[in-house]
Amino acid sequence: MIVFMGTKKQYLKLRFDRILSRGFWSQIGLLASLMLLAFFLANIILLLSPTDWARYCNDHRLNRWIAPLYLLIDGNAFTSVYENHANHWTIFLSCIIYVIGIFLFTGMMVSVMTNIIERRVEKHRSGLVHYLEEGHYIIMGYDDTIPSFINHIFHEAPDAYILILTARSPELVREKLLNSFTEKQLDRVIINYGHRTSTEEYSKIHLESSKEVYIVGYMGQLAHDPINVECVDAICNYLSKLSSPVRPQRITCMFRDLDTYTAFQSTEIFSRVGELGIEFIPYNYSAGWARQVLSKRYYFDWKEEGVRYPYPSVFRDGITPDDKHYVHLVFVGTTNVAVAFASEAAQILHFPNFIENPGLKTRITFIDINVDKEKNEFITRNRHFFEVQPYRYLDLSSGRTKVKEQICKEYIRREFWPGDGESYNFLDIEFQFIKGDIFSRQVQELLNEWAADTEGQYLSVFLALADQRTNFVMAMNMPDNVYDNGIPVFIRQRRSDNFVTNLREADRAKGKKDYYKLVNGKVEPKAREQRYANIYPFGMDETVFYSDEVVLKRAKLINYLYGTMNFDTNKFTDILVLDTIPDYDIFAKADQLWHPLPVAIKWSNLYNAYSLETKLASLRAMRGLSPDDYSQDLRPLSQDEADTLASVEHNRWNVEKLLMGYRKPTPHEDAYSATKVSDEDKNKLKKNKNNHWIHHDIRPFNQLSGIVELDKEFSRYIPWILRMTPTNNK
Repeated sequence: MIVFMGTKKQYLKLRFDRILSRGFWSQIGLLASLMLLAFFLANIILLLSPTDWARYCNDHRLNRWIAPLYLLIDGNAFTSVYENHANHWTIFLSCIIYVIGIFLFTGMMVSVMTNIIERRVEKHRSGLVHYLEEGHYIIMGYDDTIPSFINHIFHEAPDAYILILTARSPELVREKLLNSFTEKQLDRVIINYGHRTSTEEYSKIHLESSKEVYIVGYMGQLAHDPINVECVDAICNYLSKLSSPVRPQRITCMFRDLDTYTAFQSTEIFSRVGELGIEFIPYNYSAGWARQVLSKRYYFDWKEEGVRYPYPSVFRDGITPDDKHYVHLVFVGTTNVAVAFASEAAQILHFPNFIENPGLKTRITFIDINVDKEKNEFITRNRHFFEVQPYRYLDLSSGRTKVKEQICKEYIRREFWPGDGESYNFLDIEFQFIKGDIFSRQVQELLNEWAADTEGQYLSVFLALADQRTNFVMAMNMPDNVYDNGIPVFIRQRRSDNFVTNLREADRAKGKKDYYKLVNGKVEPKAREQRYANIYPFGMDETVFYSDEVVLKRAKLINYLYGTMNFDTNKFTDILVLDTIPDYDIFAKADQLWHPLPVAIKWSNLYNAYSLETKLASLRAMRGLSPDDYSQDLRPLSQDEADTLASVEHNRWNVEKLLMGYRKPTPHEDAYSATKVSDEDKNKLKKNKNNHWIHHDIRPFNQLSGIVELDKEFSRYIPWILRMTPTNNK
């Protein structure tokens, strides 16, 4: 028991001050109590006075019990008594009651009401008043990425109300938001003060009846990811204790660290969220931007009412089976952003020309003076990938002009291929690590050489260092061939895209100009774009978040096809049958099949959905169409087209599984090579997939068994998936 250490007088002062400093009803209650006390004292005074008040009230037609109140609240009451020539006692006692009334009703009431209004305004500005009860969107935390979440919500639901729960000053938050939104828009944004891990706040903001929850936090906080994980746990604990079945539809959680985010793509750490009937979406800043640049290929400028700026394709107009180019992405720096972009590129950039020419792999290059350490960390993260795929290494840090590139195989596990040690290297993605300073002559010459190789590669350069100024300086001083041959240069700019965008648009407005050179003794022109016509910003905080609902729907439909297939024939439900089922019923069933899925399978379907745009670009090129010609996307695939895309899909799937943590089996674990054992034992070997992350289908496409037909079956259903999920691109 805690005892107050002070005098009784001090204790009473403390109680009185606390009542005054509390809310509206405490102050009203205090004022009402004092008024009742004054009314009681006024009656006592009149009852004990020598004056016959009853007679006086009767003569002046006043109620006996109204007279004291009349004297307390009416400023003219005392004058009336005085003018009616009451005796001295009557005037004296009326004067006392009148003074008490002035103090309470004229002074204290005005002060209390003024104080109540001021405190109400102060509480509102401090984010301590709660208004929203249901159907609202909740954002937890605040940093510079919050405007992108608000813009996304308004884009999806223009009339939505948004509640921001933050431990930062609500007034400061509102002031920052004024840089991105109008007063009219901010009328629909409520800012409440509170900590995102405190369950006491959840009942105040009515979390259970909100529509969606975005756990963002503060990206500058070292413990950002652990606190967000704690927040998810706190929400689950809070909701599980409620008897009401009402729940938010979705929880989106931001993760800053790439390793944390990757771990949540393959582990069931948030299975409790799904058990509550809530969809959980992990989101990473760097991976999100990678998908915008590589797959979505545009970003919104919300300050200009959602103007959309396109990104160029890193595979140009699409790659056909006979294309002799390979796609080459060069990342300057080995930051989280560069690694995330490289990982996403490996998941979705797969092309049909690898089928006939296995040397045409998508190449992903890192350039960094500290690449040795970063290389080892990257390979450790993705060890199973490098057990079957060599990597390239080049040391340009010594200053020597000619250095031989190394093909490194030290991580290759040759026991996967007994008797044939050269059957590895079957993936269509390869990584290259170059040790060197981007400003050095050796690296600059290499970039210039790559940019000149327009007949052999589709080159794109990503300047992904943490320092915005260094990225900009590099972009403005690329080798000549980069500018002359229109090589896309992507520049990481955290704060604003304005300068880079304006510079590009200004050069593009000038149009292409002829460049003249001697060819066989004759001057011939070649049209070239201006110097900065192909530089593009990415990574801006204010446009970082987008939730691609179309991709999510496509992933669910992909899972629906596999979840409703005939396993005896390895056939999906016939398209003619699907066409007879209402779309609503199909999506309802797709949602039902989606929720219980292991998180690794969900991501497998998602990456398949992300890669559809790349496959469509190849399909359009195979049909002789331009990259933006959507007119034949819904046309059924021919047998050759289905076979080609099936091979592309398996190549993509191989990389996806290896990067997700699965590994290729050894001969002793391999159900394919177990020719002398029973079918029952083969099924036992296949269980390694679920229990030990050993997948038997990680192998070249031509070494697969009946699963090949299932890949071809899926390819034939791509037009159906597109028809079910139309986009506004068309």
